[in-house]
This record gives sequence, structure tokens and C-alpha cells, in this order.
Amino acid sequence: MAVDRFSTPLYGIAEAASYLAVPASTLTTWAYGYERKRPGGGRVQGEAVITAFPRSKHNEPAVPFVGLAEAYALAAFRHSGVPLQRIRPAVEAIKRELGLEYALASRRLFTDGAEVLYDYAEHAADTPEGTSARELVVVRNNQVVFAEVIKDYLRRVEFAEDGYAQMIRLPQYQVAEVLIEAEHSFGRPRFARGGAKLEDVIDLFQAGEPIKTVAEEFGLSREEVEDALRVATRPAA
Repeated sequence: MAVDRFSTPLYGIAEAASYLAVPASTLTTWAYGYERKRPGGGRVQGEAVITAFPRSKHNEPAVPFVGLAEAYALAAFRHSGVPLQRIRPAVEAIKRELGLEYALASRRLFTDGAEVLYDYAEHAADTPEGTSARELVVVRNNQVVFAEVIKDYLRRVEFAEDGYAQMIRLPQYQVAEVLIEAEHSFGRPRFARGGAKLEDVIDLFQAGEPIKTVAEEFGLSREEVEDALRVATRPAA
């Protein structure tokens, strides 16, 4: 089956959330929006901010690769410590100013996004939204760039000739290099060295094989396998 980065649903919400190290409840609101009651009455709504398809079953694949890449960018913002509720207007400004349907998954987010955020923050002045957007960027040598933690996330993305993400190197691994590409292994994480699927390595260990045997089976170092197991067994975000 051919995989299209934009239209083939590859990931369930919980699965995608685990790859991005964000709570599944958070990814659900990014994919489908939310509506909540305000204290004292009234309701507040938030629109969907990543690409996802309707689902009839809880863990049914709903997120295409482009949606995972969009969520990866939002995870970078979240990892900086700024709540997404505060920067939703800034995210909308990025989409509007870049003029792209999948702006958060585009190369232009990396090249132009910081400038857009800075301009939005200046326009929003001292509002909570403006202050939060300002925390995502820094001015260095008279140039506006993303804060370092966001740059570290975004530099792990590679783009296709169409300007949209085609590969993500997951940042939570300290030793192993684990990649996600739509065109390989149906979008499942795999090791850069040897190409083994992450789930196959984990499954062999869980079947009772010692780490040394697992490493030899897949052409990995013991440290790479231990790193993968560390991430796989960490508490849910």
C-alpha cells in the first residue's frame, strides 16, 4: 500500500502521543479541538491545530505523517514550558502569515516562523498571549530566532522537495538515533543504524531475550537497546 504523507492515516492518537512524548489527552485537543466550561459560567472553545481524520474507534489510525509533523512542532513549543492555550493565537498567526495549509510541518516554519512569532508578540504587546509568544523567540545578532529548546527540536526534521517534513529524528533518545518516515515501515519508528523497527527490538526483549542477544540480532549496540528500553518503559507523559 502506497503511503501519502498528507492523506494516509498512519497513527492512532495514543500511538502518536507516545512518539512525541506528550499526553494523549493533549494530542486529542490538538487534533479535534475542545470545548470547556469557564469557572462561573460560559464556555471556551479551541479549534483543531493539527491534521487528523475522523475516527470511529478509539485507537483507529487518524493522524497522517503531516499531522504528526505538525504535532511535533507544537511539542517543541510545549517543551519550552509555554502552555499551548496561551500561544494558540500565535500559532494561527504563523499559519496565516506563512499562507500554507500545513504551515507547522513546513520548512518555512523553521526559516520564517520565529520572525512571525516576534511580530505577533510585538502586536499583542503585554497581553498574556504576547508575553507567551515572546518566550519562544530570542533576538541574536539583530536576527530573530527560535529559543534554543525549540531550535533543537526543529533541526531534527528533514524536508522533502515540496518543502514539507519527510523525516523526524525523535529527540527523547540519548544514545540511539530513532527516525520516523512515512515511506519506511509504514511510518513506524526505526533505528537509523541497521533500519530495524523499534517495536521489533522491544518485542524481542519482552519475549525474554537478553539485551546482548537483542543487540546482536538487530546489529545494534547494547547502549542503543538500553536507550530504547528506557524510553519505552518511562511513565506516560
